[in-house]
Amino acid sequence: MSKKLTSRAEDYSKWYNELVVKADLAENSAVRGCMVIKPYGYAIWEKMQAELDKKFKETGHQNAYFPLFVPKSLFEAEEKNAEGFAKECAVVTHYRLQNDPDKPGKLRVDPNAKLEEELVVRPTSEAIIWNTYRNWIQSYRDLPILVNQWANVVRWEMRTRLFLRTAEFLWQEGHTAHATKAEAIAEAEQMNNVYANFVENFMAIPVIQGLKTESERFAGAEETYCIEALMQDGKALQAGTSHFLGQNFAKAFDVKFANKEGKQDYVWATSWGVSTRLMGALIMTHSDDNGLVLPPNLAPNQVVIVPIYKSEEQLTAITEVVNSIVNNLRAKNISVKFDNRDTLRPGAKFAQHELQGVPLRIAIGARDLENGTVELARRDTLTKEVVTLDGLIDKVQGLMTEIQESLFNKALDFRNTHITKVDSFEEFKTVLETKTGFISAHWDGTAETENKIKELTKATIRCIPLENDSESGVCVYTGAPSKGRVLFAKAY
Repeated sequence: MSKKLTSRAEDYSKWYNELVVKADLAENSAVRGCMVIKPYGYAIWEKMQAELDKKFKETGHQNAYFPLFVPKSLFEAEEKNAEGFAKECAVVTHYRLQNDPDKPGKLRVDPNAKLEEELVVRPTSEAIIWNTYRNWIQSYRDLPILVNQWANVVRWEMRTRLFLRTAEFLWQEGHTAHATKAEAIAEAEQMNNVYANFVENFMAIPVIQGLKTESERFAGAEETYCIEALMQDGKALQAGTSHFLGQNFAKAFDVKFANKEGKQDYVWATSWGVSTRLMGALIMTHSDDNGLVLPPNLAPNQVVIVPIYKSEEQLTAITEVVNSIVNNLRAKNISVKFDNRDTLRPGAKFAQHELQGVPLRIAIGARDLENGTVELARRDTLTKEVVTLDGLIDKVQGLMTEIQESLFNKALDFRNTHITKVDSFEEFKTVLETKTGFISAHWDGTAETENKIKELTKATIRCIPLENDSESGVCVYTGAPSKGRVLFAKAY
């Protein structure tokens, strides 16, 4: 096995990068800023996808797919959206290569193959989708349209980090069209609730639901709802967003419908999305200096069984018992792997499964067969216990629930103890540098103050909490009147 991970206390960023690679989740690719998601990492993402996809369909949404390329003229149609993403766009200008006459064996862009109109590689799909919706919508009878897309997008980031910020990443993006403003707002709120439910109950990560400030909103949105999580190093991470787009895209693409009174009106819109950034949130919320810690809901293998034997006869006898355990666990919808590889010793297997965050490990040897017992090892607490074979299946089933809840409660306790109320800017700066976490402070509501605090401290307003008290006060920076507290933090 490779050397131990750098400790989180020593260098959190280095620990994260090492863990992603050593746990076989992902690696950097030959393309600058892009990653290869390896099978073990992709298996976790597939579990996220499956659960989210189920939730989307339960709320009436259907999946579709739209082009990767967006004609530049369409991309420019909604001005705020175009301006917001312009600096991150990759653009296709030619459609063919040719042999380079000056460099044998090399290729160059064919100067005669220039596109009539440049194509933007989608950083988000509002433009191409709303241009399409124009053909789908004529009457209120065509509404609502509730569509989701699983796709990849490209945002040409300069500073990248595996899962957290890459030039290309995977995500889902919902795009819905509605007859009324109230219906669209309800949709945006509903999907933010879906995200919060998924992240908390499936990923075991507590989140705070809120609204983004005007300067932090999605480009082209009238309101952005969000879920914010807190990582172990005290930095915040935006785990999902849901946008009320008003009629901005409908007006940009002339998407009108005849309402029930027969009058023409512009359609109301939402969009919402989460991405492989959730993988980064998962890693940084639960993992430790020994490696990945996975909640059972997301573990590719919830249980791994390692045989300990000295002879083929012992392995045969152990395998017979293990096969029964495997069948009984799978009957309870618990994913289990029998690690009977003969290329690694048991200690090396233990180390690998610990590094990869398998929630529960079962070790069984010849003496265990005689005693009718096995050894259980929990990844979250690193504790071990000997249990009888008779009660093993019920024990494992109970531990799946217990581990899931324990991880959430541990993260919730950390989050709650790292929300600090402050009433002065000196206190604000002290907490930010010493304790970190969310800082609950009054803000005067102006972009100027928001930007000045960011300039001085690198902390941003993560959200205006939806469950906010109406406590009046004065801005922590300017002393001007404030209607309530907002949450500041340094963030990924």
